[in-house]
Amino acid sequence: MKIVLLESLGIPAVKLEEYAARLRADGHTFTAYERDDSPAVKIERVKDADVIMIANMPLEAEVIEACENLKFIDVAFTGVDHVALDAARRKGVKVSNAAGYSTRAVSELALCMMLSLLRRVPQVEARCRAGQTKDGLVGSELCGKTVGIVGVGAIGGRVAELCHAFGCRVLGNKRTVRGDEPQFIEFMSLDELLRQSDIVSLHCPLTPETRGLIDARRLDMMKRGALLVNTARGAVVDSAALAAALESGHIGGAAVDVFESEPPLPADHPLLHSPNTIVTPHVAFASHESMEARAAIVFDNIAAWMSGRQQNIVL
Repeated sequence: MKIVLLESLGIPAVKLEEYAARLRADGHTFTAYERDDSPAVKIERVKDADVIMIANMPLEAEVIEACENLKFIDVAFTGVDHVALDAARRKGVKVSNAAGYSTRAVSELALCMMLSLLRRVPQVEARCRAGQTKDGLVGSELCGKTVGIVGVGAIGGRVAELCHAFGCRVLGNKRTVRGDEPQFIEFMSLDELLRQSDIVSLHCPLTPETRGLIDARRLDMMKRGALLVNTARGAVVDSAALAAALESGHIGGAAVDVFESEPPLPADHPLLHSPNTIVTPHVAFASHESMEARAAIVFDNIAAWMSGRQQNIVL
């Protein structure tokens, strides 16, 4: 099998070589490239590959269709909305992801963002560096707040557990409530969750149903001064509407790790200029621990697929 990795997995080179050596010992070839988002470059690199490995770079239909030998796409990411799944389906290409690798990393950053917004960490740090005081910038505690979790899957469930441990009332919204969820989560409609929450944390996948889910109408439903945290997918939120709600003061603060496109962002992106907004360049998933876990999962995915027992199945 010819296996091609199109971007870094975020692990040390020596560790990547250990994984590659195991594949070569079994008679396979393994080639790793630095990321290049040009479809033409990708086609040249993978045109005769049996297996393509990516993380969060786009894998367009034209790239997939150009690969005559392609049999398996191994996605080192939880979401797969950046992969042309329809093209893979047409060609009979199998797809697996790395579900679960970043549950702790994302949930911890979401909690960090809530605390940073509540305690106004960016503002008081700037004051301190400028030789000033906290006057007018005293923040609030997380304990006692009502936190609404939109998308109570693995990550959203972990955020719910952390907020519960901090003494929060936890509301939840998900597509299907199975009945085995923690009893401390109160499930309700999205609109009711938005109306009741002091903090809303987004953890839903990007689908046709969730694209633009948090728009101007739903932002207006939220309590005046409520906080919004997005570590899910950028397109779940209407960025222009959120920026307007922050400018008006209706939304008291936002912490955003994901955007409509991958950073670097254009200088005029509205959330780069809105008040009381923390922005990070899609880092929630990335910790030393999660990168190592991700690499282990995706190389195990290849071994499992080759042995006829595909795991972490998307297609």
